[in-house]
Amino acid sequence: MFVDEAKIYVKAGDGGNGCVAFRREKFVPRGGPSGGDGGAGGSIILEASQHDNTLLRYRYNREFRADRGRHGEGSNCTGHSGDDWVLTVPVGTVVIESDTGERLADLAAPGQRVVVARGGRGGRGNQHFAKPWHQAPRESEEGQPGEEHHLRLELKLLADIGLVGFPNAGKSTLISRISAAHPKIADYPFTTLEPHLGVVSADGTTGKGVGRTFVVADLPGLIEGAHEGAGLGTRFLKHIERTRFIAHLVDTSDASDRDPVRDFEIICAELAAFSPELAAKPAIVVATKLDATVDRARLDRLAAYCAGAGLEFQAISSATGAGIPELVRAMAAALERLGPAPATATSEAPSAALNTDLPADASGEIPGAPAPAEQS
Repeated sequence: MFVDEAKIYVKAGDGGNGCVAFRREKFVPRGGPSGGDGGAGGSIILEASQHDNTLLRYRYNREFRADRGRHGEGSNCTGHSGDDWVLTVPVGTVVIESDTGERLADLAAPGQRVVVARGGRGGRGNQHFAKPWHQAPRESEEGQPGEEHHLRLELKLLADIGLVGFPNAGKSTLISRISAAHPKIADYPFTTLEPHLGVVSADGTTGKGVGRTFVVADLPGLIEGAHEGAGLGTRFLKHIERTRFIAHLVDTSDASDRDPVRDFEIICAELAAFSPELAAKPAIVVATKLDATVDRARLDRLAAYCAGAGLEFQAISSATGAGIPELVRAMAAALERLGPAPATATSEAPSAALNTDLPADASGEIPGAPAPAEQS
């Protein structure tokens, strides 16, 4: 199951209290104060991991408490500090403070960490309060409480190219044709209910590290009013924000009674309404289902519109493969024109790959949802 949002509560460990003690040994009647400091509480850390693909493990297990620090002891012994608790999340996870809406971190690189709840400092023992005029202090400090927060985790996929369009525009069929991804394909709207990623090779071989490769995201279909919640709403629009390039798929087949130019304009308007940055991303327009297009009037109208707007245009048939090699080369060329991709969004690190949608050599295993480490 793909889960891209989760709410959790994190509580760092409290610091241990300082100790009040005095050194007592034979022949040392006044050994002085020897109370040790309390240990620091454990912190809670989020770490971006390539082995996690979804926030499913945080859907039901939502509360995490780190160990508290042990109290100080005599003989100047400092209490044991609580162990830090490292929670792994998929690469591309955004951490938001639920109460204030403040964005705390954007974990966009494998191994990146952020401390979301810092453990409390341990209190000082009475050894620190000794003065020449106060040689037997009975004062000590209590440990400080650990931080606690209610957090909202949002996963935004990392991909080079995002496929957008109306439902049944042919997005899932295309990604299954150009990569090893196998999303559900059917002849009814909203067949795709969750994003899928696929690694595409511009040189004709699917897989990581073979020639020029890039990651394509198949996103659920959009309809007019999506930015206000229509259809699947804004739930998946956020995944387009990390893409470097957008491919607009438009159905121009005879079976469709929609105006392809109007469809393209509606999708562009929805992207702009959700985020102006999305509308400014480079794009290519792809007319689909060429095999089912006998009357080319609608196809030609869309091509003329793109030519007038200065947009790159391709026509394909995912069923027969017509135009597919040209489209893949055009996508690769567009990415090359954009320059080197950030390390977190290239095909060299498809770290947010979903489930088994990537080839076996380019995707990690899907971890289960193991119980958190036992607290001592």
